[in-house]
Amino acid sequence: MNYQIAIIGIFLIFALLEAKQGKLFKKCAEVSDDGKVELIGTLVLFVITQPFVLFSAGALMLLVVPQYQGALDQEALGDSSIFLHIALLLIFDDMMQYWWHRLSHSTRFLYNLHRAHHNGKYMSVRIIYRNNVFYYLLMPSLWFSGALIYLGLGWTYAFYLVVKLSVITGAHAEWKWDRFLYQTPMLNKLAWIVERTISTPSTHSAHHGLKADDGITNYKGNYGNLLFFWDVLFGTAKITRKYPAQYGIEGMFYANWVEQLVWPLYKTPRKPKMLAHSPTNKAAKAASNTINEAEKKSAIETASSPNNSTHTDGVLNPESVVNKTDAAI
Repeated sequence: MNYQIAIIGIFLIFALLEAKQGKLFKKCAEVSDDGKVELIGTLVLFVITQPFVLFSAGALMLLVVPQYQGALDQEALGDSSIFLHIALLLIFDDMMQYWWHRLSHSTRFLYNLHRAHHNGKYMSVRIIYRNNVFYYLLMPSLWFSGALIYLGLGWTYAFYLVVKLSVITGAHAEWKWDRFLYQTPMLNKLAWIVERTISTPSTHSAHHGLKADDGITNYKGNYGNLLFFWDVLFGTAKITRKYPAQYGIEGMFYANWVEQLVWPLYKTPRKPKMLAHSPTNKAAKAASNTINEAEKKSAIETASSPNNSTHTDGVLNPESVVNKTDAAI
């Protein structure tokens, strides 16, 4: 229970620092659905999903390999067990979560479970656990953690979880604690080590950036949770020591708070597309083309008229409608 108090305490510290700057609630880019997704998603994770997965993983281990219960605890391995425990947790929890996160940005199904996390157009401690409920339920690293606890890593896991969630909270927070390292010349070498070891506000906010061409955003990389080292090792790291001006994902289709939380059980109602061979669609398309041609002809004639006060040198700039899928895929 003590580790849970520590986690809550660390979260509150970052939340208070964010609130002190007036940036915890009522974000400038916030919409009404945001608070619902964040509150419900966080509560479901800690009250239902995480206990269920850890208990279920232990129950399965007991059923399959009952003889290995507690096989890796401190009594069995001695004092050196702590190093083995940490190594196992970093590999089977943190590295596995890196690959789960990376896969979630590579496949449509998993991205639909993860998109709620990127729907928020801001960085904040509020969005840390903002994900579809099935995202954590299916997360392999959480099931591996349950198996490791069964093997005797319980107390080490508690300590490890405090450290990991402290780093993750700091990486998502609006308070950019790493800015001090970058602005202090004598700490530049330390900053070089830190930013290549753990996730920082700079490296992780780049993953949440909106504009892929801003020179900072890297939503197809910077996947690390506790260790940013995995991004360095597997070639997905981008370090700029800067922070995006805007957050979110370009080209996102609208999904209400219910879909964000429980897709595929619920999908936001959308207007059905008309079939290309439909007579109604053909007629509408023909009428639209006729109108567009008339508009273009009129625009060109107007632009070339010497009496036109908004002369454009005969250059027509028709609007383009972009209807693309999520850029993070």
